[in-house]
Amino acid sequence: MNEPPKDAALTALMQEVGGLAEDAGHAILEVYETRFAVTEKDDRSPLTEADLAAHRVIAQGLREIAPEWPVLSEEGQDVPFERRKQWRTYWLIDPLDGTREFVKRTGEFTVNIALIHDHEPLMGVVWSPVLQRLYAGHAGGGAIRRDGSEAPRSIEVARDRIDTEHPLVAGSRSHGAERLKAVLERLGTHELVSLGSSMKLCMVAEGAADIYPRLGPTSEWDTAAAHAVVRAAGGHVTDLHGQELRYNTKESMLNPEFLVCAGDPARWLRRLGLPDA
Repeated sequence: MNEPPKDAALTALMQEVGGLAEDAGHAILEVYETRFAVTEKDDRSPLTEADLAAHRVIAQGLREIAPEWPVLSEEGQDVPFERRKQWRTYWLIDPLDGTREFVKRTGEFTVNIALIHDHEPLMGVVWSPVLQRLYAGHAGGGAIRRDGSEAPRSIEVARDRIDTEHPLVAGSRSHGAERLKAVLERLGTHELVSLGSSMKLCMVAEGAADIYPRLGPTSEWDTAAAHAVVRAAGGHVTDLHGQELRYNTKESMLNPEFLVCAGDPARWLRRLGLPDA
């Protein structure tokens, strides 16, 4: 299987995948503007035609862009670990991250496409169809944000504000509010911004938040693309023991609880009193 590209070639690939994410976003918005039906998957999470339409666009596009790498999608077929553990390089996608927010019509949902290599997020693209906003980044190439047709601009995490009296915290709109509130009390005075989807990780990537503690279940396709953006912007996505998240290392696709941060993860975890006793 071919090795992933580097440097300028990886940047060019990222741009091509960004266009594909926008195409998937168009398919999502076509459904968003209708009276769509909502069904439940086996794990009781919601599913709409928008999820499936975006999956079809992305899966077909990636087969055309880089047919040598397999695709693992939230809305695709299950791939047994015995098979996928042989993969060094593959695409990991969430065609519509934040389906609950899609159903609520908050606009806080994204298209997530990541390229994983040797268990790490090498490149990631996050597209917000409603905001018409792209976040993207890759190893060695930095991270960008692009709004609509404007020129992209470089982004990076905030300076290490671990000692600030008023840290900025991104939090989930739909999950784990009570436990998060208890943990954040250990910070003292802080500002909490709640929103859906992988936009929370992107807030840290662009310096709009210092930390995002995720104290609840997520899957690998939820985080991989934005994880790549955070890393390219100089930040970290670690478990509650300070170890960077890794991908495709086990049968389960569930992530551990994690922290997204600028600066030293160990210091933030101590300040938050994590992991809990």
